Amino acid sequence: MTSQHPNSPAPSLTEVEPYGVERIPDAERTATPFDLFRVAFGGANTFSTCVLGAFPILFGLSFWQGLAATVLGVLAGALILCPMAMFGPANGTNNAVSSSAHLGVHGRVVGSFLSLLTAVAFFSISVWSSGDALVGGAHRLFGLPRGTLSYVVAYALFAGLVLAVCVYGFRFMLFVNKIAVTSATVLFLLGAVAFAGDFDPSYGGSFTASADAATQAMFWPSFIGAALIVLSNPVSFGAFLGDWSRYIPADAPRRRVVGAAFLSQLATLLPFVFGLATASIIATKAPKYVDPAAPDFVGGLLAISPSWFFLPVCLLALIGGMSTGTTALYGTGLDFSSVFPRLSRVRATMLVGVVSIAFIFVGRFALDLVQSISTFATMIITCTTPWMVVMILGFFTRRGWYDPDALQVFNRRQRGGRYWFTHGWNWRGMTAWWVSAALGILCTDIPGQFVGPLGDLAGGVDISLPLSLAVAAVLYLSLLWLFPEPRAAYGPEGARWVRTREVPVPPITEAPALAGV
Repeated sequence: MTSQHPNSPAPSLTEVEPYGVERIPDAERTATPFDLFRVAFGGANTFSTCVLGAFPILFGLSFWQGLAATVLGVLAGALILCPMAMFGPANGTNNAVSSSAHLGVHGRVVGSFLSLLTAVAFFSISVWSSGDALVGGAHRLFGLPRGTLSYVVAYALFAGLVLAVCVYGFRFMLFVNKIAVTSATVLFLLGAVAFAGDFDPSYGGSFTASADAATQAMFWPSFIGAALIVLSNPVSFGAFLGDWSRYIPADAPRRRVVGAAFLSQLATLLPFVFGLATASIIATKAPKYVDPAAPDFVGGLLAISPSWFFLPVCLLALIGGMSTGTTALYGTGLDFSSVFPRLSRVRATMLVGVVSIAFIFVGRFALDLVQSISTFATMIITCTTPWMVVMILGFFTRRGWYDPDALQVFNRRQRGGRYWFTHGWNWRGMTAWWVSAALGILCTDIPGQFVGPLGDLAGGVDISLPLSLAVAAVLYLSLLWLFPEPRAAYGPEGARWVRTREVPVPPITEAPALAGV
């Protein structure tokens, strides 16, 4: 349970959260690692994760091949993600603000940009999948027409509910996730009972022994592509973990905080495997719904569901979608308020929410972006993962020491401090990020959707992620060694693994445009 500071009354769920990205006061940091587990798991224990879990089948893999790709993606993603949980307790702020220490006072906007893209993408997936399930379930239960108006109303109501929770803030979101973790888990287990009779683990997919040579040659590209789609889910939390872990006290054991983040992603094997298993049933009993040209997992799930499971599907869509939507949108509104300080957290959340809702309607009814989920997700992790590598390596070279006041220079529209570096930019971290991200995009190979200029470098296998990971790590550490950072950026114990140089720290002053205000 969440502990409460003895001198602080328990805040009401309906009390709007007053904090933006400034450091959370110690008396208010009453969350526990278990709370982090519930929020992170609740945000992924949803219907939209099931949709991502269906992609191995859409890529032509058998059930067992798809399971291997899913486990690989979840494990790799969890290992990459879990160190990102350490920044919140250390600094009492979100991860984009913490990145000032490694990318510079101005360079921290990279994290804000990546979190915005990630949030819009996964908020959209959440609203689309949950809205489709609600309309489809209502159609089967009550005969509700499946027309454009029904979808518009479902998307608008659902998005509005998510936005309301995000405006109230962290504690309301934590309350929603407490309910979502338990109820969604029960509904998934109920689904296992509903589909047990139809499930056949011997589903063979497209890459059988009788497949022609051209099809066989697509196995590894499809396997790696499916694993990357799965991996995108845990990696998508990288920019947001600090939003929730900042409420954990600074003296909380790091191993428990990191362990909570890791276990929260291992637990997502439940919705992933549910999506994988039901997709294999759909491919057998209603194959038109898994046509790669026009996949419709939600429609297929409803087509194969027993009638008594229609209502649980609707509940799963509502509860799980609320959880995913709130975890994505809350962090983006929070961070947007730091990029534009004139906007409070509430106003920034409202603005980003309205823009996201507009994007959802345009994407669903005009641009047909639903079919490009795999491309969007892969591009996001290709750009986000190198940023996470810079952050994690920076944490270890700094021995986990940060100057909380200097981290807030950008938010206060000031200049100077330990993390000013070169006119507010740390070109070492920035260079390692953009070079590795650009190289990853160039080497991306998603068959039939996006192939970069160097996509065929490994014979059709997508090597964008491992390549960008390796390049980011080697390049960042090399730049830190060849071009040492100021000694003042490191703590009392000094640097680990890298050299430093003695230079004076520029004083923190008001920016010229704001002087005298």
